[in-house]
Amino acid sequence: MKAGNHCKSSVKHFGGKEEDYLAIHQWFDESKNHYGDIRHRAMRHHTLGVQLCEQQFGVTITNSKGRKIPTRSVAEQHIMEDLGFIPSVQDWLERITPAPWMASTKRITKKHNYM
Repeated sequence: MKAGNHCKSSVKHFGGKEEDYLAIHQWFDESKNHYGDIRHRAMRHHTLGVQLCEQQFGVTITNSKGRKIPTRSVAEQHIMEDLGFIPSVQDWLERITPAPWMASTKRITKKHNYM
């Protein structure tokens, strides 16, 4: 679902205008800029993403009608519309197949130009 569609849904649920919710819905889908398929959702579409959304936007937002809307409710609405439930971080991470480089403790050398 695109941010605009999420915004329309937010208006139905919470009132106000689509623009009231756009920043939150764009924030959830920002990871599309870095990974172009549905796996981008592993970055924020989970319980920790809801918490991070609250930290980013505050516990409530005030919509154009002057109504205070819990940010958590908008975040949960977004995830529910995309996935049908709100997974935990564990739900996502336990489906990642570990690769050897993930456990590497090798020091970074200058030849890699990381420093």
